[in-house]
Amino acid sequence: MNTQQFPQTVGQALDRTAARHHKTAYIDRGRSYSWQEVQQMSAVLARNLRALGLGKGDRIGVILPNGIEWVLTYLAAARMGAVVVGLSIRYRDSELDFMMQDSQIKAVLAPLAFAELDYVQYLSQARERCPTLEHLMFLGDPGEGRGHDFLMLLKAQAAVPDSQEESVEADDLLLIIYTSGTTGKPKAAGLTHGSQLASARAQCEHTKACADDLLQLSLPLNHVGGITCGVLTLMLAGAGAEFVPVFNADTVLEMAGVNPPTMLTGVPTMFALLLLKPEFASADWSRLRLVIIGGSNVEPGLLSRLQQLLPGVVFMNLYGLSETSGAIVMTPWNADQHSLLHSIGRPLAGAEVCVAGPDGRPLPAGEVGELCYRSASVIPGYVGAQRDEGAFDALGWLHSGDLGYLDEQGQIYLMGRKKDMFIQGGFNVYPAEVEGVLGLHPGVLMAAGLGVPDPVLGEVGRYYVVAKPGVELSEAELQAHCLAHLADYKAPRQIVFRSELPMTPAGKIQKALLRGSP
Repeated sequence: MNTQQFPQTVGQALDRTAARHHKTAYIDRGRSYSWQEVQQMSAVLARNLRALGLGKGDRIGVILPNGIEWVLTYLAAARMGAVVVGLSIRYRDSELDFMMQDSQIKAVLAPLAFAELDYVQYLSQARERCPTLEHLMFLGDPGEGRGHDFLMLLKAQAAVPDSQEESVEADDLLLIIYTSGTTGKPKAAGLTHGSQLASARAQCEHTKACADDLLQLSLPLNHVGGITCGVLTLMLAGAGAEFVPVFNADTVLEMAGVNPPTMLTGVPTMFALLLLKPEFASADWSRLRLVIIGGSNVEPGLLSRLQQLLPGVVFMNLYGLSETSGAIVMTPWNADQHSLLHSIGRPLAGAEVCVAGPDGRPLPAGEVGELCYRSASVIPGYVGAQRDEGAFDALGWLHSGDLGYLDEQGQIYLMGRKKDMFIQGGFNVYPAEVEGVLGLHPGVLMAAGLGVPDPVLGEVGRYYVVAKPGVELSEAELQAHCLAHLADYKAPRQIVFRSELPMTPAGKIQKALLRGSP
């Protein structure tokens, strides 16, 4: 791609794709949409949102499952220079209250009701607590005077000038994503047109995405995994996506049976749940060329099982953060098995990485420190109440909060979150390493560890384990398994069995909710 020809805004990216590609853009609830339909519908929506009084810089909250309405709102906002605030359908009232107030939302789009929450009632009352909130939009008729029927906004042509796209620039804010966080209030990452496009372009080129590609998109659109790594990356290639409203293994397999994918993407938890289904092994994966596993280290046992069932398919790890707008590290095409199992890969084109010690100075290969990244995809900073959060330094480096090291070939090895590392009897222990070993046990579905106080050793490792259905596990069995693969000081001192673990909306284990629990 010629840099001068490459789109500078998401609106330009859509127009470019619609001019070049005439295949299906999206499949949603059985209906297919062409790129030209998506272009026209988003333009109509932008015009009608402007007629409501929304314009450049205004914040529009979206609380929806994955679907065409989510994407059309995002694309309409991109044309107008407005800002989408991605809100998970799993958030409850106190979380939504904070985020709507913090982001100064002016309009919000939601279903009439979902998961036992009456959004019409909740949002009508939330107006009193959120002084900037003016417009309520719903998927359906909310009743007289209670808001707008969003479907009508997709149809009626408002008598106002066309979109303000000519005034939108690459550095303009486009999307606010609240980090799932581990302690305290979540931070509002401010993604720009330019930062999202930089990440999507690097991933698109690295994965060799093309117009013939299709995937079932399960990762939530209010997270970079769904909106940047999914929607925007595919758009740049003219590739198609079928929306999975909320991840469900049966739903994904059913969709894949009707529309065979060329790519599968998800976090390790999603793949673990897919593998529990007997239908996975017998499904038609004849078109599948690439499996991308993102979010955290993939467990060797999980990856090996996938490779057995999907011979000839290329596997890649993907690492990204809200603060990097999407992917910034991926497995190279020529990676060997050891690198695939243990490394998250190398920085994508245009990105840099360094490993910083406690004093901030770069560390040599092999030494563990904080992973720092610099790229056009790194956001300018946070917005909202925590805009002064010090994750970004004066030289443009993002301090990720993740620990890791580089090998001599420049591959990155992730050791977990900086705050997760604990010291047991004078030795540093990285829970991510132990979790990987626990995942090798054939009876373990998922595991999460953290350090807890100990009167003798200072801290010891406590690991929460979910067994596979029908499997009986014991603490002694798992401790012996870990001692066979790890130094004795790394082996779990405490193992707690759970039927499930708390998950973030993006499908990651939420360790913050495990801290302090028995």
